[in-house]
Amino acid sequence: MKRTIEILDSTLRDGSQGEGISYSVQDKIHIVQALDELGIAYIEAGNPGSNPKDMEFFQKARELHLSNARLVAFGSTRRKDSSCAEDANLQSLLAAETETVVIFGKAWDFQVTEILHASLEENLEMIRDTCAYLKQRGRNVIFDAEHFFTGFKESGEYALKALQAAIDGGAQTLVLCETKGGALLEECRHGVREAVRRFAKGAAIGIHTHNDSGLAVANSLVAVEEGASHVQGVLLGFGERTGNANLSAIIANLQLKMDCVCVPEDHIRLLTPVCRRVSEITNITLSPGLPYVGQNAFAHKAGMHIDAVLKNPFAYEHVSPEAVGNARVFLMSEVAGRSMIIEKIKKFDPSITKTSPVVSQIMNRVKELEHQGYQFEGADGSFELLVRKSIGKYQPFFKLRYYKTSDESPLIEDGLYSFAQLKIEVDGREEIAAGEGNGPVNALDAALRSALRPFYPSVQNIYLTDYKVRVLDGKSATAARVRVLIESSDGTDSWTTIGVSCDVIEASWLALVDSFEYKLIKDIEKKYQKLI
Repeated sequence: MKRTIEILDSTLRDGSQGEGISYSVQDKIHIVQALDELGIAYIEAGNPGSNPKDMEFFQKARELHLSNARLVAFGSTRRKDSSCAEDANLQSLLAAETETVVIFGKAWDFQVTEILHASLEENLEMIRDTCAYLKQRGRNVIFDAEHFFTGFKESGEYALKALQAAIDGGAQTLVLCETKGGALLEECRHGVREAVRRFAKGAAIGIHTHNDSGLAVANSLVAVEEGASHVQGVLLGFGERTGNANLSAIIANLQLKMDCVCVPEDHIRLLTPVCRRVSEITNITLSPGLPYVGQNAFAHKAGMHIDAVLKNPFAYEHVSPEAVGNARVFLMSEVAGRSMIIEKIKKFDPSITKTSPVVSQIMNRVKELEHQGYQFEGADGSFELLVRKSIGKYQPFFKLRYYKTSDESPLIEDGLYSFAQLKIEVDGREEIAAGEGNGPVNALDAALRSALRPFYPSVQNIYLTDYKVRVLDGKSATAARVRVLIESSDGTDSWTTIGVSCDVIEASWLALVDSFEYKLIKDIEKKYQKLI
């Protein structure tokens, strides 16, 4: 039988301690809904005793109807020299009205005497009393043994006594916290093994790791191998210092490779879309290199690799990308090889074969352009236009007669102001337009839209979502060649285009024109598809 592993996600508590991360109450509600959809068992949603925002969240969360997850409030053991009934933190935990609470307490004698300034026995009483107090009031108690692995290494018996005190107080789950993130695999294995041996009959054993040594995921998997049945972490791994255990990798590894069930089996395909949704709500960029869920997790670039994957994906993919809701990507570059080129061309002309002369022509053109500084793996729109031009399925939408830009510094607080003027020709008809903006590229964008709108009204639906400039040769200083990437969207689709030049304005113009032409080509194709 498959083992069931409880997953506790701490994105909204431990994850919120990461640099630059701040959630509104509404953000937290949206993330709870996303994690519930994925099938996470527990969502540690905050410390109601630490700030009014978390308490407000728990009040509003009572109206949520969750299908899979249970919300958890987080807090500490009672204060030294204070009863549980007098402890404001514990009263806030009860006021949150969650069925399950997480209580953390010290499991390292150094922390007890030097940080809490309590005696070792006082600390055990604090753990025991707090767990018992919450248990008596109908709460399921998860005890986080803070600094367990450091404590177990320095003074093993005391760390185990802290666990025993939690069980004596009624805790149902004992979580071994690798708080400093420094434990190696065998240290983690040894500590979990001993905790399982002593306490597994009385409580579930859990693991909570940090990534300071780059081993948070590995230590979590080791803990499960040794008998842990409860794993804590953050869905995308962010958090204080170098972050927490990345649950997206842990869930995928456990469920797809270690015969465990962490989320409902048909929900594992939601892993990538949920991760992307959480990253959007958090307002961070999802790292393309993240295992399983990153944009590049199943991206192939080398020609021999692509050729093998096209024949049989098992050659270079450890799992199917569809298993976690991701997709296979072939990156276009000078090392991609003929198989990659053919795969791309067939989207526009299924008759192309390996022996078709156009394949070599496109490969040579790609190599020539990449030598100049182009990089098509991140510019799908420009590459598609290159292919279309090579196979005769491209017709320019306009001819540029000229463009010019200028900058002014008027006496206004906004500072530099930019202007652009251009002339284009469409079907023998010329159009002159001007634009202004915050910088010359913005002004050119406005002018081009204005000129094209009478001929192609749909250009008003294009908006630029990202603009990147990369200096390709720093040694040339201000004469260096630059690469400009523009990401565009029409609200439905998104695409990226590229331009390279020693003039940043020209490089931007090349990428901008590609962006508009790509959109117009797609509009024509969609219209044609509707007709047939």
